[in-house]
Amino acid sequence: MSGFISILLPFHNARDTLPACLESILAQTHPHWELVAVNDQSTDGSEAWLRTLARRDRRIRVLDNPRKGLVSALNHGLAACRHELVARMDADDIMYPRRLAAQLAHFSRKPELALSATRVRLFPEALIEKGFREYIRWQNLCCSYADIARQIYVESPFAHPSVMFRKTLVQTLGGYRQGGFPEDYDLWLRLFHSGQPMEKLPEILLDWRESPNRVSRTDPRCSREAFDRLRARYLARDPRFLAHRNQFVIWGAGRKTRKRCRHLLEQGFQPRAWVDIDPKKIGNEIGGIPVVGSDWLARNGRPFVLIYVANHGAREDIAGELDALGYVQGKDYLAVG
Repeated sequence: MSGFISILLPFHNARDTLPACLESILAQTHPHWELVAVNDQSTDGSEAWLRTLARRDRRIRVLDNPRKGLVSALNHGLAACRHELVARMDADDIMYPRRLAAQLAHFSRKPELALSATRVRLFPEALIEKGFREYIRWQNLCCSYADIARQIYVESPFAHPSVMFRKTLVQTLGGYRQGGFPEDYDLWLRLFHSGQPMEKLPEILLDWRESPNRVSRTDPRCSREAFDRLRARYLARDPRFLAHRNQFVIWGAGRKTRKRCRHLLEQGFQPRAWVDIDPKKIGNEIGGIPVVGSDWLARNGRPFVLIYVANHGAREDIAGELDALGYVQGKDYLAVG
């Protein structure tokens, strides 16, 4: 495998954060890289600053996005990358000095890999809210291919700027897609559904910046509704679920849960039952489908379970209860969102 790596970095009005980002790239212990930086309609001088740096370092190339928007910038930059291994980076994040070397070694050890990611650390500490902290705790524990396969429908398992992937494979799958959904999670789901192994290194190699202006906070493509629609689209084609399409239940009978799972049910699927722990719900019917307690599962052939309860702590408690009943995650049940 070639030791050369392309770093794909789209940017828009990033003059305040680009210097620290570029400093972290220039400090890499692995020196054989090119930086493909795609200017997405910046107006704050960040393009001029980066072009000045590029004149001093031939490894840096600055391109202009021919259209507008992140997806266009990503695909334009990806096409321009000269090397097979492409490392993603964002203009407001910081990579650790060993990042490129560690991921290159990961691909060398496991040539079958389609994608290598890393654990991340959130910063600055003062801006990190409880929910995002919990998401990163979960994400940093989801490392092996088996972990990712079991939990692919919970959340996006990778911080986008931490990944390195094979360019040819991603382009064969259509590159980044434009639509009403998060483009990175959509790509991970396509890679997973095409049977491509993905793993995460069990070390923190990227500082991932939290900001009130982060795309995942402001863009409707990253809303909960958008995530729920995207998950349902791929879950409806997952062989693990389809094998039980007539014998499955949904854990969670509350209004919010029913709203989230409607994207799946509207594709023609109907659960045998809703499972809940609330005694006020158990014994009722929702749309003609009974609400039952968890003890019902063992008495009714242990049907496949979709856990649609979104709270991280509650979801883990439910998984523990299913494990105690002899269920196997990824085989007999899946957590969704």
